[in-house]
Amino acid sequence: MRRCAVAVGSVLLTGARPLGTSALVDVLVRDGRVAAVTPHGSRSSAGAVEHVALGGRTLMRGLRDGHVHLNQWAMTLRRIDLSAARSAAEVVRLVQERVRTDPPPAGAALVAYGFRDGLWPNAPTAALLDDALERVGARDTPVVLVSGDYHCAWLSTAALVRHGVVGHPTGVLREREWFAISEAAVAVPEAVLDDWVDQAVRGAAARGVTQVVDFELADNLTAWRRRMSGTRPTDGVRVAASAWPEYLDRPVAEELATGDVVGGTGGLLTMGPLKVITDGSLNTRTAYCHDPYPGLGAAAGSHGVLSVPPEELRLLMAKATRHGLACAIHAIGDHANALALDAFEATGARGSIEHAQLVSRGDLTRFAALGVVASIQPEHALDDRDVADRYWVGRTHRAFAYAALHDAGVTLALGSDAPVAPLDPWLAIAAAVHRTRDGREPWHPEQGLSLDVALAASAGGRAEVAVGDVADLVVLDADPSEVDAAGLRAMPVAGTLVAGRWTWDGVGR
Repeated sequence: MRRCAVAVGSVLLTGARPLGTSALVDVLVRDGRVAAVTPHGSRSSAGAVEHVALGGRTLMRGLRDGHVHLNQWAMTLRRIDLSAARSAAEVVRLVQERVRTDPPPAGAALVAYGFRDGLWPNAPTAALLDDALERVGARDTPVVLVSGDYHCAWLSTAALVRHGVVGHPTGVLREREWFAISEAAVAVPEAVLDDWVDQAVRGAAARGVTQVVDFELADNLTAWRRRMSGTRPTDGVRVAASAWPEYLDRPVAEELATGDVVGGTGGLLTMGPLKVITDGSLNTRTAYCHDPYPGLGAAAGSHGVLSVPPEELRLLMAKATRHGLACAIHAIGDHANALALDAFEATGARGSIEHAQLVSRGDLTRFAALGVVASIQPEHALDDRDVADRYWVGRTHRAFAYAALHDAGVTLALGSDAPVAPLDPWLAIAAAVHRTRDGREPWHPEQGLSLDVALAASAGGRAEVAVGDVADLVVLDADPSEVDAAGLRAMPVAGTLVAGRWTWDGVGR
C-alpha cells in the first residue's frame, strides 16, 4: 500500500460499471462530489485534471464500518493470535512457546488476543499461566490475554499485581473489572500507536472503507485531532469519534453535536455519538438475558451482567440528547435490548443499538417505531454460532435475526466491531447474506439478508452512485452480484476514493 496524493480539481472515471448492470458509464467528480453520471463515451473529458479508465470495473459508493475500535484493531494486528485455540491448555502452550522463542523486553508484558473460552473443556486460571511460565523460567513475566470479544481478559499473577488486582480468585477479569485496567494493560507509546493506527487505516482503505465510527474506549476527539493534523496526517478514512460517558463533557463544552465537522481535520473528523455499554457478551456469558444461561441455575449472574442500571442509562441519554448527541447503546442480550429501547422511548433520543444479537419478537417493531438503528456485525454470527447453540439453546431462531429486523422496517448498519472481527466490510457482507463460511451448512439461513440490502447497509443506506453524492467511492474488480460467498469475502478492491481523492490505488492509473 502507498499513501496517495490529494487530487486537485476534477477527475473523470471512464468505463465504470454500475452495480448489477452491464452498461458502462462515465462518472465526473468535481470538488469532492459526483457531478455527473453519463453513458460511456458521451461526455467530453475536457477540463478534468485526471482521467482514469476503469475498463469495466464495478463502481459503488464507499463502504462504512459502523463499529470499530481502531486502537485495539491496530494493536491486535501485532499481537499473538489465540483465536484458533480450543482449550486453556492450548493457549498455555502458545504462551510458553512465545516466551521461549521471542520473550518480551525486560519488564514488559506479553500481550495476546483472541481467545474464546465458551466451549473450552477446562477453565482458564492465573495458576495455569503461572505454572507454565515457571516451567520456562519466566514466572515474573506479566501476561495479559485478551478475549476475542474484549469483554474479559486472562492475566498471570505478575500482571494482576502490576495492575493492582490482588487476591483475584481466577485471574480472569470480566466486564467492568477488566475495562477498568484495559487501557493501561495493553498500552503502547502514543507515537507508536498513532503509526500503527495509520497503517490500519490504510489497510481499511484497501478494502474499500471510506468511513468508520470509532468506539475506542479513549478520548477519541483528542486522539483523532492529533492524528489528522501535522505534516503527515492520517487521512485514509472519515472518522466519527464517539464519546464515552467519562469523556462526554468535552463535546458538550465545545458544543459539538453528532455529525458536526471538527475543525482543523480537513473535514474528515466528525463528532460521533455517546457510547454506553449496558451488558456483556455471549462468549463471556455476560450478555443480559431474560432467561438464565444453561447450567448456572439461580446463581448470581445467571442471566448475565447489566452494566448500567436503567435509571443511569436514561440520565446519560437525556444529557446527550439535550446537547445534540446521538446515542449508541451496546446491548447484546434480549433483556438488555428491551431496556435500551425503553431508554430511547423515555428520552426521545436518536441513535443505534450496537450489536442487537438477541432480540425478543415484540421488540422488533419497537426498533422500527422508535427509529432506532440496528448496528450489526454479521461476522459475529459465524464466530458465535456454536456458543449460541449451547448457551442460547431454544432461542437461536431470534439470534442475529437480521432478516427479521429488516422485515420489521428497522434500519440496519453493518460493521465489524474490529478487533472482534477483522476490519473488512466484505466479510460482514458475505456473512449477512450467506450465514456461513469454511464450508459449513448455513446457520439459520432464514435470517440472511439479500445482497442488495447488505450492500446498502454497508454504504450508508444506498450502494449505487448518484449525482450529488459525496465522492466517497470504491472500484471493484468483480461485481458482487456475480460471485459466491467465498468470492464476496475475497472481493478484489481496485481503488478507493474519499471526496474524490485516491486513498487506495490499485487501478494502475
